[in-house]
Amino acid sequence: LSLVERSAQTGNPADCFIFLGCLFVGYAHIGSTTAENLEGHSQQVVIMSGEEAPTLQQQPEQEKKLDEPPPAAASDSPRESGSSPAAAEEKPLSFRSLVLTGYGGYDKVKLQVKTQKQPQLEAGEVLVRVKACGLNFAELLGRQGLYELLPAPPVVMGMEGSGVIEAVGEDVKDRKVGDRVIVLSRSGMWQEVLVVSANLTFPMPEQMSFEEGAAIPINYLTAYMMLFEMANLRPGKSVLIHMAAGGVGFAVTQLCQTVPDVTVFGTASASKHETIAQGGVTHPIDYRTKDYVEEIRKISPKGVDIVLDPLGGSDTQKGFSLLKPLGTLIVFGAANCVTGQKKNLLAMAKTWYNQLSLTTLKLMQSNKAVCGFHLGYIPDEQLIGRTMLKLLELYGQGKIKPRIDSCYHFEEVTDAFKRMQERQNIGKVILLPEAKKEEEKQKPSPEPVENVEKTEAAVNDKKKETTEEVKSED
Repeated sequence: LSLVERSAQTGNPADCFIFLGCLFVGYAHIGSTTAENLEGHSQQVVIMSGEEAPTLQQQPEQEKKLDEPPPAAASDSPRESGSSPAAAEEKPLSFRSLVLTGYGGYDKVKLQVKTQKQPQLEAGEVLVRVKACGLNFAELLGRQGLYELLPAPPVVMGMEGSGVIEAVGEDVKDRKVGDRVIVLSRSGMWQEVLVVSANLTFPMPEQMSFEEGAAIPINYLTAYMMLFEMANLRPGKSVLIHMAAGGVGFAVTQLCQTVPDVTVFGTASASKHETIAQGGVTHPIDYRTKDYVEEIRKISPKGVDIVLDPLGGSDTQKGFSLLKPLGTLIVFGAANCVTGQKKNLLAMAKTWYNQLSLTTLKLMQSNKAVCGFHLGYIPDEQLIGRTMLKLLELYGQGKIKPRIDSCYHFEEVTDAFKRMQERQNIGKVILLPEAKKEEEKQKPSPEPVENVEKTEAAVNDKKKETTEEVKSED
């Protein structure tokens, strides 16, 4: 302390360095003393955690006890079985999930097997056995650390899916065990079982497949709200949609056909033009070989009424220039930022630098509207629920039908990411939680699966510690 006081008074930095050196030596001494006496204090530390300190002789005895049923306890027994012995013997729940373990490339998404106690449902919740999940561009951004709504890793990604209800909590009136449902969630869908609010589940039409159920929520909610809630699409209008062969692109195209005399311009690579034209795009444009602004001006010199922009950067500026007076530009993504497996700071900087910049005066003089849309920031569950019911009604009428590009089992998540990131998909990419049986038959020695066991038995059983780990395929 005298050294600190002296350095403060004299302003001499040498005294500060001497003090820091003494402090370092003191901490080193404390650390060595702690290490020497750690064994003597281990019992005290464990007692603080509420457990007994096991000795080497006690370990085999404890492993034997793992096979015996644990004592009945209110917190461990399921509600429906009370305190009966059968409740204590209930098997833990084991399920597969895709976990984002860190930000970066495809290898950061890993297949894990988790084991935990049977979930205890709160009022208004349901337990869903997931059959199919949707892959969205938001997951590509999330893997690179660019999606702000995704919790920090490790985290299970996925915002939409479909499945079968296996259990219902109290106060759930309009859902029952066995119901086929579409599910929405901010994250956590990429796993075999999921506990979610019953308000975020929607009954599936009988003729709808699980793959279609997983393909509808994010893409069609986004498309419907942009077209009808924001842009007020009416007969005789024209719409430009980029990435027209993607999930949102097909949704926009189909919804535009529910309104008479709507012209749809869609950008996509030339190999996809025939497909998107059959799907309803009036004028397909190859953005790789042609300037889509010039191509649209040749067909419609005055421009278009609505531009839906998932790209950002310079494309937003082009979209604004293409608007007719009283037209609407809606920005709902920043795909130009994603140019590789990992975060590309140069692409991000370029996109940000070329971003559209406006003043209110310029908006007034141009008579144009600029909007932003992000489904994740809409907290109104009633609005989302009403829109979902409208979409399911349109599906029942045969006016909309998701196009499934491809389905990948959880083991093939890397291939799914590659297909979407390299813009190869035509329609929706789907993930299937169920193990790929053909692959198991073909490979006598499959890649190990990463096992994240939550039960006490898994922690103590050395055999389970060496259980297989399956990472996402490279």
